[in-house]
Amino acid sequence: METFVQVLARGLVTVALVVALTRLNGLRSFSKISAFDFAITVATGSVLATALTTKDAFGPALAALVVLFLVQGLVSRVRVRLSPFRNAVDNTPLLLMENGSFMDENMESAQIARSDLIAKLRESGTVERAKIRAVVLETTGTVSVIYADPGAELAEGLMDGVRRTPRALP
Repeated sequence: METFVQVLARGLVTVALVVALTRLNGLRSFSKISAFDFAITVATGSVLATALTTKDAFGPALAALVVLFLVQGLVSRVRVRLSPFRNAVDNTPLLLMENGSFMDENMESAQIARSDLIAKLRESGTVERAKIRAVVLETTGTVSVIYADPGAELAEGLMDGVRRTPRALP
């Protein structure tokens, strides 16, 4: 049976390794900027838990943490430089509402029910549907609500890269 001291020692080593890898890899290490980042973050948490709870997997778990950080660092650097790679790795934001109107085809494509979207509108503090300029399903799965007075111009580039129609199925 393991002692508390052994688990504590594994925990300290593992957390120290994660901190060191985060410092080397940069602030993006635990971001949710893209779906890939989110997947790496979840995988890191899982491997961290394995390292802490499974004595026999401690060494492989530490190696897996290093590999996850290396892959995340490599992918993030390559996706900045090569747009075809970025397009292959990242999801594209999708417009779910425009000028207060639901875009049912886009919502169906994203598998988002109207009731789910209405809940997100309540969370964002929506008071007037007429002031909703856009609702975007972001690359990470979060929902952004953009408000403006009717007829007001949005900041230049704010909607760059946002799909207005669902992707065609292959």
